Amino acid sequence: MGSFSTYSFPEAKSIVVCGDIHGDFNAVLYKLCYQYQMTDTVLIIAGDCGFGFDKPGYYDNVYNRNSSRLSKANNWVVMIRGNHDDPAYFQEERIHHERFRCIPDYSVIQACGHNILCVGGAVSIDRDYRKKHDSRHLLSGVASYWTDEMPVYDKEKLDSICQELKIDTVITHTAPSFCELILKDGLTEWAELDPDIPADCAKERETMDQIHSHLKSAGHPVSHWYYGHFHQSWNSEIDGILFSMLDIMEFKEIL
Repeated sequence: MGSFSTYSFPEAKSIVVCGDIHGDFNAVLYKLCYQYQMTDTVLIIAGDCGFGFDKPGYYDNVYNRNSSRLSKANNWVVMIRGNHDDPAYFQEERIHHERFRCIPDYSVIQACGHNILCVGGAVSIDRDYRKKHDSRHLLSGVASYWTDEMPVYDKEKLDSICQELKIDTVITHTAPSFCELILKDGLTEWAELDPDIPADCAKERETMDQIHSHLKSAGHPVSHWYYGHFHQSWNSEIDGILFSMLDIMEFKEIL
């Protein structure tokens, strides 16, 4: 459990974080390479990429269609898992092209002088609906809900990272409990279908609190923390860290 993976991009000149894309790979690559004409850039997608909703060959085809534009612009796309992703794609690095890859939880991306800790996972508040959908489509070979979607606090991996690196930036799918969104109003109707939702959502946020506390107590110089999941934008400095919530397909550069 203690070992962790690092991914280095020595040629990169900029790093951009993106919010949820929900399977819209072509749109996000168009935005990166054509609309914004970015070059020499590492784009990190903060979960809910959309892996598992289509058969495996689909994702390789997406890369094959876009590989030349990524190479020409000298861009890379790195993806962390959300709750709307099959965790196996990330744990097993099933997508591992040079310029388009999934990475496991507790990976560290090294680029532009930054050490960036990446941790995925969250709760699907609509999981009752998703479970019923999947049960009706058992033979399709694809799914929309995975039981191991929650984030995990891995003390051993964090301790290993602490021995070797100093983390200055964190990218997660969800956020610590003291960050927006804090109001729980949206959970009420889902809790009527799935009474465990409020407690599981609280546990999800507590896991992020544990990661935050661990990094702080170990003296990591964390200055920025980015996340998606909530489909809104919000920025606030809390206790010396600038927290940024990214909306769907929203780009924000790591400076």
